[in-house]
Amino acid sequence: MPWKAMSAMEQRREFVRLVRQGGVPIAELCRRFGISRQSGHELLRRVASEGEAGFEARSRRPHSSPRQTPAAIEAQILALRERHPAWGGRKLARRLSDLGVTGVPSPSTVTEILHRHSRLEAAGVERPRRWQRFERAAPNALWQMDFKGHFALDRGRCHALTVIDDHARYALGLRACGDETEQTVRGQLTALFRRFGLPEMMLADNGSPWGCAWSEYTALGVWLLRLGIELRHGRVRHPQTQGKDERFHRTLDVELLQMQRFADLVACQASFDAWRVIYNEERPHEALGLATPASRYQASPRSFPEQLPEPQYHASDEKRRVRWDGSLKFRGRRFKLSQAFAGLDVALRPANTDGLWRVFFSRFAIAQIDLSDGEASAQPVKDLSEQVSTMSPV
Repeated sequence: MPWKAMSAMEQRREFVRLVRQGGVPIAELCRRFGISRQSGHELLRRVASEGEAGFEARSRRPHSSPRQTPAAIEAQILALRERHPAWGGRKLARRLSDLGVTGVPSPSTVTEILHRHSRLEAAGVERPRRWQRFERAAPNALWQMDFKGHFALDRGRCHALTVIDDHARYALGLRACGDETEQTVRGQLTALFRRFGLPEMMLADNGSPWGCAWSEYTALGVWLLRLGIELRHGRVRHPQTQGKDERFHRTLDVELLQMQRFADLVACQASFDAWRVIYNEERPHEALGLATPASRYQASPRSFPEQLPEPQYHASDEKRRVRWDGSLKFRGRRFKLSQAFAGLDVALRPANTDGLWRVFFSRFAIAQIDLSDGEASAQPVKDLSEQVSTMSPV
């Protein structure tokens, strides 16, 4: 069965890397990549026996010479700098070492070589900065997603959708989209979920399509909840909440968008695919101690369900179906929830306080209602740390 044609070479590399990292059965990864198990095992055997040549059909290209003179190493440094004009001495030295080059000089010496050959004039060279970083303890605990500001193509405009793993900084998705609609985002996320599995949580800003001004929940957010993925929103006017994705956008600007002009979305996506491989598998990452994101990421064992599951509740729960206008009726009163839940069942469970009830959608507490209050409204649960992880009554 043939490999799909985003880039056969890139997909083969990603497949082998995910298999080696474990966590997901080979048969499941074959299904996600759309290949037969026979094709998957054949690729693994070729790579095990042939190394790098195994990724190419009948490729027997010679490896680089193990004996390098200082002049040859300097030439390699300049060649790598030519490919990545935004990389400084630390990244270049680490990448050459990762490639197995012997006798690589120190980062400061690499920087001197760049100075000597007048290669440090390009904008975007990173300088070390000190700040405190926060990250999730494991891959797939949190994915950050956002649209980078759209930009002009020769024909049309590109809305770049980016999805980053919080722990590994792995670029799961870099997609050239023609718009920012809910249907477009759902289609792109579905493809990512089929490839990498489901995360525990996703972080987005408050803009469309994952947020809106008049409700805590949108159709996209409810879809994620049905998949068992909690959607969190960053603080209003605080883009640093999604700092890793924002930093990814700046890197994308410096290393790709400022250097190229794209004819259309197809050409733009081709460049995105090629650069994503460099970012994940080649480019040393400062926040990871100059390791690559690919070295810290592994696929999620939670597979994407092709049949969207219905929310499940306990027999003791008081279930209500949300009306077309987003309201529900409880104890003779009507409470406004959100139209995103229209036609779906929610469960109500009493809280410890008299007259206070919590509204659950699947395992997520989405609102609370106060029967002792004169106003018939459901207040959203804004402190997401109070979300419960089991179906037990509160």
